Amino acid sequence: MQNENIIKGQGAQRNVVNRFDRYTYEPDDEDFESVKTTFTEIFPKTIVNQVKSEDLPMEYSMNPYQGCEHGCSYCFARPTHEYWGYSAGIDFERKIMVKKNAPELLEKFFQKRGYQPAPILLSGNTDCYQPAERQFEITRKLLQVCLDYRHPVNVLTKNAMVLRDLDILKPLAEQNLVSVSLSIPTINEDLRRKMEPRTSSSKNKLKAIEVLSENKIPVHVMVAPIIPGLNSDEPLNILKSISEAGAQSFGYTLVRLNDTVEPVFIKWIETQFPDRAQKVLNLIRSMRGGKLGEKRYFDRQRGDGNIAEMIHNTFKIGRKKFFDGKEFPKLTTANFTGAKDQQLRLFD
Repeated sequence: MQNENIIKGQGAQRNVVNRFDRYTYEPDDEDFESVKTTFTEIFPKTIVNQVKSEDLPMEYSMNPYQGCEHGCSYCFARPTHEYWGYSAGIDFERKIMVKKNAPELLEKFFQKRGYQPAPILLSGNTDCYQPAERQFEITRKLLQVCLDYRHPVNVLTKNAMVLRDLDILKPLAEQNLVSVSLSIPTINEDLRRKMEPRTSSSKNKLKAIEVLSENKIPVHVMVAPIIPGLNSDEPLNILKSISEAGAQSFGYTLVRLNDTVEPVFIKWIETQFPDRAQKVLNLIRSMRGGKLGEKRYFDRQRGDGNIAEMIHNTFKIGRKKFFDGKEFPKLTTANFTGAKDQQLRLFD
C-alpha cells in the first residue's frame, strides 16, 4: 500500500539537515509541493576530475551539472550538494548548478603539454543527460570537443536522450572513441516510476540499446543499484532483455546508503512502500554488517551475508547464460594529439 501523502515525481520527500550547517531551518512539508527547479550558472576552473578511488576502473570523469533532477532517493551523489550549502534532499533535485564553460575547460585540458590521454567518463557523479540537458546542451558540446580532438569518452546515463546526439556518437564510434553505459535497475515500469521518477521509461531505455547497437556504438548496462526486497528478483529478466537488445556487457552494484543518503532513502521507502519498508531496510543491513552504508573500498561493492551472496550468484548465472562470448571493446587513445589539427604537433 502506498502512502497518499507523497510528493509526486520526487525522490526526496523533504530536505534533510546539511552536515556542515550550524543552523538549519526546514519549511513545512506542504511548501515542497510548489518548489520549482532552478538553474544557477557556476564557473569552475577545471571540468576533468582525476578518479582516485581504488575500486573504480576509470582514471578521469567530468560532470556538466551539479545536482540531478532524476530523483533517485538512493543516489550516492546527494551528499556532494551539501558542500554548496544545500540539502541532500529536495535541494539536490531542485537546485541544479550548470557549468556552461565546461566545453572550453575541456579543450584547455586536452591542450596541456604532457597530458597522457585516457578515456574520460562523462557523468560519474550526476547524470549528464538529466532533463536540464535539453535546455543547455552542455553534454552535446563536450562530446563534440571529444570528437574534434579524437579523445575517447565513456558516457553513463539513465536517459534515452543520449539518442539525440547520434550524429556525434556515430563518428566517435567509427574511430573507436566512445561507449555508452545505460543504468537500468529495473524493467518493471511501475517500480521504475518510483525508483527514478524523472528518468526514461524502461521501454525507452531498451529501445536506446537497440538503436545504439544498430549504429555500432558499444553499449554497457549498469544494473544498479540492487535493492533487496524491491528489484532483487529482476536480474535474470533484465540481463536477458538487455542482451537481446544488443548490450555487450553489464555491471551491477548493491545499494549502500552513506551519510545523508540514508535519511532521504528511509523517508522515501516509508512513503512509497510503507508495508515493506522495514523489511527492505533490514535486508540492506544484512548485507552491510548491520548498517545501511559502507565506505570501505571493495567492501562497498561486494557486501556480506547470504542475501549479497545470492545476488552475486544470480549475476554469475546471468553472465554465463546471456553474455557468454560477448566482449566489450577497449577504446583507443592512438589518434589523440592534443590539437584539433593532427598535423600541428609535428611542428612543436
